[in-house]
Formats: sequence, structure tokens, C-alpha cells
Amino acid sequence: MTASLSLSGQLLLAMPGMTDPRFDRSVIYICTHDSAGAMGLIINQPIDFLTFEGLLDQLEITAAPEVPEVPIHCGGPVEPGRGFVLHSADFVQDSTLIVSETLALTATVDVLKAIAGGTGPRNHLLALGYAGWGAGQLESEITQNAWLTAEADEEIIFHTDVDQKWPRTMAMLGIDISMLSSLAGHA
Repeated sequence: MTASLSLSGQLLLAMPGMTDPRFDRSVIYICTHDSAGAMGLIINQPIDFLTFEGLLDQLEITAAPEVPEVPIHCGGPVEPGRGFVLHSADFVQDSTLIVSETLALTATVDVLKAIAGGTGPRNHLLALGYAGWGAGQLESEITQNAWLTAEADEEIIFHTDVDQKWPRTMAMLGIDISMLSSLAGHA
């Protein structure tokens, strides 16, 4: 995997024929991708059973008087108890992974404290768990028509309703989702 072929900083869109229901109509932001594999966060599957305020209480983090409403997403099936914050690169710590010029990933409690205190990154998305692929696995799934790739768009990542992220990203690629079939063909 050369750097030019890396999908880091890109979006993955599940095709209608996706056989794994955990990824049905998912949009995944790829945080790392190299010869060892890939890691990303599903950005359009909110978790209903936990609020940001509830998470702060569990972690014994004191919030500002006006606790911001931060949706929590299911980032993927791997390590669902581990938290990740995908955010704008205006907030960087020693442990922050800089993914692109404008986006970063932090997986420490300090970023949650900063968000709760109103000093965190301008844009952020909180996820529990992640999606992961072993060496060559993601490339194989792409050749089997399981995924499409798209340029990351911060408006879609941070400011689009979760139920609109998949269709809007497809439309950004020029794809009319009403014309997609769940059956794949090979010539």
C-alpha cells in the first residue's frame, strides 16, 4: 500500500448489496489505511441508549452549566466500549492522530473534558467502537463492490442529519440511489 493509494481521510459508502447488516447504508470516515489494514468510524449510526451528559456522569467529568448536546455514534463493531472523537484539527494533543489538514482523531478523556467545558474542537463527532480491516481486506471488499469511496466533506461529517449522510454523499458522487440495485454484476 503506497501513500498515494491510502484511503485515509476518505469516506466509504456501503453499497446496497452489503451483506453485513451492521454496515447497511453506512458512511465510514477512514482514519488510517496502510499495508497493515484500515480503521474508520461509522458516522451515521447514532446510539440511542446513551447521552453525552450520561457519558460524562459515568466518567465523572464535570461539565459547563450548559452541557453541549453531542450525539454519540456506533463507530463500528470493534471495541464498542472504547471512545473516539473525530474532530476539526483546531484541537490537538500529544495523543491526537492528524488524519488530514482539517481533521483529527483523539481517543483520550481529555478531549471529552474539553468539549464538556466548552474549550474543545470547533467540530466533533463522538463514536464508541470502530470499524477495522486486516491487511488487504478493505481493498478486496472494494473490488467485490461492497463499498464506494468519496472525498471527505466536513459538512456531511459534522453538519448533516444522520439519515441524510448516505444519500447526500451518494448524490455528491453523482449517483441516483433510486437506480442502485442490491445485485452486483461482473463483466
